[in-house]
Amino acid sequence: MHSRRLIPGLLTVIAFSLASCGNTDSQTAEEGNNTATATGEKAAAAADAVVSYNSPEEWANWGAVLKAFTQKTGIEAPSDPKNSGQTLAALQAESASPQADTAYYGIVFGIEAKEAGLVEAYQPPGFDEIPATLKDPDGEWMTVHQGAIAFLVNTDELGDTPVPQCWEDLTGDEYAGKVGFLDPTQSAVGYSVSTAANLALGGTLDNWNPGIEYLAALQKNGLILPAQTATAMVQQGEIPILIDADFNGYKLKNIDQAPIEVVLPCEGTISVPYVMSLVKNAPRRAAGTELMDFVLSDEGQQLFAESYLRPIRSVEIDEKIAAQMLPESEYERVTVPDFAEMRDVQDTFVGRWQSEVVQ
Repeated sequence: MHSRRLIPGLLTVIAFSLASCGNTDSQTAEEGNNTATATGEKAAAAADAVVSYNSPEEWANWGAVLKAFTQKTGIEAPSDPKNSGQTLAALQAESASPQADTAYYGIVFGIEAKEAGLVEAYQPPGFDEIPATLKDPDGEWMTVHQGAIAFLVNTDELGDTPVPQCWEDLTGDEYAGKVGFLDPTQSAVGYSVSTAANLALGGTLDNWNPGIEYLAALQKNGLILPAQTATAMVQQGEIPILIDADFNGYKLKNIDQAPIEVVLPCEGTISVPYVMSLVKNAPRRAAGTELMDFVLSDEGQQLFAESYLRPIRSVEIDEKIAAQMLPESEYERVTVPDFAEMRDVQDTFVGRWQSEVVQ
């Protein structure tokens, strides 16, 4: 399976902190900073160590990635439980005396980190294979894997009702009260869903009219808007059709054995990229660059794929994993928006959402 130029994260730091990648608990940024500092100090005491912020063992297969890295290099690589928002907050708080060597987060956090001068340029082997729209040209952030916005459909709950294939299908009477996604005023994924629908239905980041009209129709059809992670709700049938990241659906279907079908809408959708950076003035810079080299290596990319995140490089992945995902031809409908512009127009969208959709 080969990677394509696809999309995730996005939005303001506040929204991303509520629903960003990695840890999904309600730790405050201060608690995250304390954890990060303790982790950094412990690792720094080791002769050979690297500290990578936001590398929870169960997210994106980071546990296996870090274990394989240590086996290959001899460099200890403890996991770090923060999420994207906490990672950015920690980098800012520690900028005068960095504790981390690398940072992993949603794409907009990478943009924020660069703008704040918290990271530095580095281009690992394989950097040239990353599409230009999914990396900083100098290497201050780069996509390491990605997902896409998709329909996660509980087929048991739908019964004889057809599985929806298109955005327009969801406004039909047969899906009334059965569709949900995370509140876009509080969630990065929710804003991504809204953006994907708008772009797929003919809108642009400067023209939200198609998306707002569509979202208002969904709202009138009984749209469900949970504030926090909702994969358990689709698994249990509380939300029969959840619009979310594709890899969450693949996990539900193939690991949790839930009756879930993953659908990439026929009109198109957007990519959800996750990026990595080398921290500016990293205390163990050489170890940090080795970790980034490993993450973009064939082995690192293949390990990420085991969690159903699509590699950013064209590497061979396990045939069993590939067979459990939609074919690459389906991902030709996935596009990459301008994430910096998405961030810039978010307030405009939120204003219209509140006044025209959920008023």
